[in-house]
Amino acid sequence: MIVSSYVKRTSVHIIFVFLFLQLSTAQTITVLEADSQMPIPGVALVNQLKSKTIITDLKGQVSLSIFNDYEIIFFKDFLYEEQRLTKSQIEKNNSIVYLTPKVEGLDQILISASKFEQRKRDIPQTIVSISAKDIALSNPQTSADLLENTGNIYIQKSQLGGGSPMIRGFSTNRLLISVDGVRMNNAIFRGGNLQNVIAIDPFSVQHTEVTLGAGSVVYGSDAIGGVMSFYTKKPQFSETDALDFSATALTRFASANTEKTGHLDFNLGYKNWAFLTSVSYTDFDDLRMGSHGLDDYLRPDYVTQQNGEDVIVTNPNPKVQTPTGYDQINAMQKVRYKSSDNLDFDLGLYYSSTSDFSRYDRLIRYRGDELRSAEWNYGPQQWFMGNFQLTKLSSSSNLYDKIQTTLAYQNFKESREDRDFQSDIRAVRAESVDALSFNLDLEKNVNTKTSIFYGLEYLHNTVHSNGYDKNIDTGENVVSITRYPDGSTWQSMAAYASLKHKPNSKFVFQSGLRFNQVIAKADFTANNVFLNLPFDDAEVNTGALTGTAGITWSPSDLIQWKLNASTAFRAPNIDDIGKVFDSEPGAVVVPNKDLKAEYAYSGELGLKLNFDNKVIVDLASYYTFLDNALIRRDYELNGDTEMVYNGELSTIQAIQNASKAWIYGFEAGIEINFTKQLKLRSQYNVIGGTEDNNGVEEPVRHVAPSFGRTHLSWKKINCYWMLLWFTITNWPLTNCHLRKRRKIISML
Repeated sequence: MIVSSYVKRTSVHIIFVFLFLQLSTAQTITVLEADSQMPIPGVALVNQLKSKTIITDLKGQVSLSIFNDYEIIFFKDFLYEEQRLTKSQIEKNNSIVYLTPKVEGLDQILISASKFEQRKRDIPQTIVSISAKDIALSNPQTSADLLENTGNIYIQKSQLGGGSPMIRGFSTNRLLISVDGVRMNNAIFRGGNLQNVIAIDPFSVQHTEVTLGAGSVVYGSDAIGGVMSFYTKKPQFSETDALDFSATALTRFASANTEKTGHLDFNLGYKNWAFLTSVSYTDFDDLRMGSHGLDDYLRPDYVTQQNGEDVIVTNPNPKVQTPTGYDQINAMQKVRYKSSDNLDFDLGLYYSSTSDFSRYDRLIRYRGDELRSAEWNYGPQQWFMGNFQLTKLSSSSNLYDKIQTTLAYQNFKESREDRDFQSDIRAVRAESVDALSFNLDLEKNVNTKTSIFYGLEYLHNTVHSNGYDKNIDTGENVVSITRYPDGSTWQSMAAYASLKHKPNSKFVFQSGLRFNQVIAKADFTANNVFLNLPFDDAEVNTGALTGTAGITWSPSDLIQWKLNASTAFRAPNIDDIGKVFDSEPGAVVVPNKDLKAEYAYSGELGLKLNFDNKVIVDLASYYTFLDNALIRRDYELNGDTEMVYNGELSTIQAIQNASKAWIYGFEAGIEINFTKQLKLRSQYNVIGGTEDNNGVEEPVRHVAPSFGRTHLSWKKINCYWMLLWFTITNWPLTNCHLRKRRKIISML
């Protein structure tokens, strides 16, 4: 159930004045999008001789005074089908011109490929774009569900509070997450499943771009399998000197996990200042599984405390996975200042926090006839970011035409708590990371055919880790081994440059290089009290040169070919060189200081067939070779292969450069536009891969099974309610307004 409300300043008097002005300004017309009825700024109006040109303003309005009455006027915008009309034809249509979006629509403009806007058709890589309209239609519970709805991304969930994306056979720390241009990956992103993407509020997202395949040239380490770029809503300025206020409220309920969600955002817009506030709160109850799931995931009984003692009780409904519920709050505050038409200053503050949530797969393990764990919880997962950006989109400098600088601070907090059945000792591991980042990105148009994108990046992470055993009866804490060496640091310095050359409208060539130096340091002195490692510290100091080259060739409107080759890398982080944890029952991972970066070499071939915008077929195949792969393998510590950890004799393991992997796949998508209202979209993915384990080929751990998604969508605009909405929000009149205006005014 969704309930939405929108608030705008208005009065009956303003509505009458607005209607009168629209009807009396014959020379001024309004250009609207046919489907959404929204105004389209920046549309070029030219005559047949191209001797007269004029552009629509931010309201989609323009005066036709420079054109003759029977002169053919061409309406041109590369996102919309071209329209040809005379002034008299436009006047007969109540001075309204409707443009029909091209099938690829507004998602043709992408940012993530170079940090600046480019046309999707010009980019040789496969990039999936998810617009705000797509998000609203799919109505995802979390940002992980948002990604899953693309049909290109597989989501793994070990518990209700999960959501670990898998892209083209890669996952976790081999994928990169970016929020408003700031890298979210930090020094403790692990090889096991990651839940950080759920910290991003889907209600605050304006659009998302997912690069399928390597993105190391622009984003550096970790971007081996793909990049997930989230762009949140921007504060909107007022088009007049008066304050412009708008707000959105939403509530939602879902039965499968008894989800209860509330969201509120509002925008205050002035001429040069704008403020956006967004808050969301979600409460999930225990998840109820379906009737056809595996019996292994049923919950016939569970542990609870009665009179201070653990007891096992029968679950009245084994399909209810007790306990899996949790709650989450997201808040965002943005401030935007426009000193001129092409210079913006943006400040963003982001906060997300969950409650404790259980790791369900650990809670359903048995030791004999009894449940093994009384508790196994991830502690509150918290994320804070402060982000300041300066963006200049026009400059006469010889060094750049566009420039964007981003300075950000992030703080991540996470913890794990587990306690065995009828034990009074709760093991607690708590971590936090302070992350600083600076990015400088520039674009320079050398000429009309060639552009250069280049930039610098600096990252610094400090890891804080705490470990103790808490006696739940006495409250006493005893210091124990930490998950990571406390005070560890990880930093990265990089410079990149890429070239785009478009000699004609049919052919585009793009290429780029990036050099990255990564330094990580860890001190194991405190943990050696428990581990007795043969070393007290570890340091990684490694450089990487990565590159990409690709072409896009469109010999006709029917066919488009894309070919791309790239290299990517992932440098060891603190999780790789310094982690201590029980990876699975009977196994413990220990630090390894002798690690090097892993490298990926990828190739991709894509074909798009567009049959007059009625049927569109997208095909892509890819192949990736991963060398020096960082993977968990059995390990010896001081000559021993086993050690006692958390009271259990465990096999010793460590992250090692011990493998090679070959990953390949095929993607097929089809879109059928039966009518303007009825559309079918289907996507299917086939992925395979093997890795070398001491000469034996094994399946790659994070290769997802073949998967896909099919959508059949139908939309119909209700003219009556559209009129009411556009009238109270002061949007320009449409034909729908003109037909219904008398009835609406009488209602008001």
